[in-house]
Amino acid sequence: MTEARGHVAAGFEAVREEFAAFLATEPAGSQLAVYHHGVQVVDLWGGEETDGDTLTGVFSVSKGAAHLVAALLVQEGVLDLDAQARSLPFPLTVRELLGHRSGLIGVDGGFTIAEAADDQVIAARLAGQKPFWEPGTAYGYHAITMGALLDAELRAVTGRSVQQWYEERLRRPYHLELWLGLPEALEPRFRPLLPALGPAFTPDPASLLAISFNTSFDLLDFGNTRRVRELGPASAGGVGNARGVARLYAAAIGPLDGRPALLDASTITEFATPYSLGVDLVTEEAEHFALGFENLPATHPYLGPRTIGHIGATGSLGWADSDAGIAYGYVRRRFGYPGPENARFGAAVLAAAAGTAKP
Repeated sequence: MTEARGHVAAGFEAVREEFAAFLATEPAGSQLAVYHHGVQVVDLWGGEETDGDTLTGVFSVSKGAAHLVAALLVQEGVLDLDAQARSLPFPLTVRELLGHRSGLIGVDGGFTIAEAADDQVIAARLAGQKPFWEPGTAYGYHAITMGALLDAELRAVTGRSVQQWYEERLRRPYHLELWLGLPEALEPRFRPLLPALGPAFTPDPASLLAISFNTSFDLLDFGNTRRVRELGPASAGGVGNARGVARLYAAAIGPLDGRPALLDASTITEFATPYSLGVDLVTEEAEHFALGFENLPATHPYLGPRTIGHIGATGSLGWADSDAGIAYGYVRRRFGYPGPENARFGAAVLAAAAGTAKP
């Protein structure tokens, strides 16, 4: 039986029990970390070739890091949500862009892994692409392209990339174990992603789902490619561990290591409020998005309404419930989307926090 290693604070023992029960059924390697009001209360790991320091691909958890950059720049007045996006050849506000409403979910013929590794190459190809619906009239998950579209807008407005902003304002000052561009020196800590045990992901090739997820290449190959890790494309190229994901969200919502919260209450409310309503044309989910972040309370009802976060293709997940003061990071190496174990872990975390005094 795979052992759950690490520690939990007093009152969070039930979280360890849930994590251990999951490892008994899936020993491929997972990590779980939680902060409560800026104090780490859960630091667990288990599985083959996995410890608390292990790094692996986090896929669309990367979007959460990118959208925290966007939220911070909106808060500081650098980005204007209601201004017309400068990076697009058609009228669309920055708010609509972040709401997955551009229609630029992919390109005819798809991207190669080499192309999808580089946000600037993605943006260049999108510049000549006809949107897959009239921009602004509907929304759909931009699985591979959202980070590149945000990056292009930040370059147009500030002259700097999303990766540069993230490194300077978030990763480096908070010592985050979550990179958008993994240094080569850290490669020995990387462990490859593992294939799903169940059926392969095979949508209809003509569907918007296949276009958005760019099924012209295999996501496992994408996540395990060094060039992807090196450049850190903001949609799905992040590399890190659960500690890094949880710490990122802890920094966003409250004081951490003597620093004030990155985001104020009004910014959190703005970015957590459901925005793109109705049915997602790509995933067919209802009320899928807040502003940039996923509308996680719609699928994880134990979360409060002012929750920001994003899931990744393997089932990895990061979120912050600002009302509960909880920041959550879960990273798994084997594909298992949408990571149903997150419901058990998250509910146990919130229940423990509710019965525990503020640190």
